[in-house]
Amino acid sequence: MDFEVLDKRSNPLLERTEVRFKFVHTKEATPSRTLARDKVAEATNSKKEAVIIDHMRSDFGRGQTLGYAKVYKNKAAAQANERKYHQKRNHILEGEAKKKGGEKKAAAAAPAPAAEEPAAEEPAAEEEEKKEE
Repeated sequence: MDFEVLDKRSNPLLERTEVRFKFVHTKEATPSRTLARDKVAEATNSKKEAVIIDHMRSDFGRGQTLGYAKVYKNKAAAQANERKYHQKRNHILEGEAKKKGGEKKAAAAAPAPAAEEPAAEEPAAEEEEKKEE
């Protein structure tokens, strides 16, 4: 699998470098987002946690993938400038996503409050009184 950086452009207002890249992967699977983050971080001499893969597009039968990534100066700059769903896709908001999912699961796992049993017995008591009469 070959990796090539096609274009680099600096964006000082957003504290990032925008990178267009290409994977050539004939007879192999489409590269994962994690592999792409590793390769872009390596090519730009930055940390993986500051790299956001915006998109990757593969054409059927061509064996190549074109992509666009944003390399921030640090993780805080990435969190300040990127949309939440991009952060989740690139595993920057991992802790938050797990927290929210855990709360939902815990609420679903809690047993429902049981109905009061005396209410169920009252009709039976009324029936006994009618029988006695």
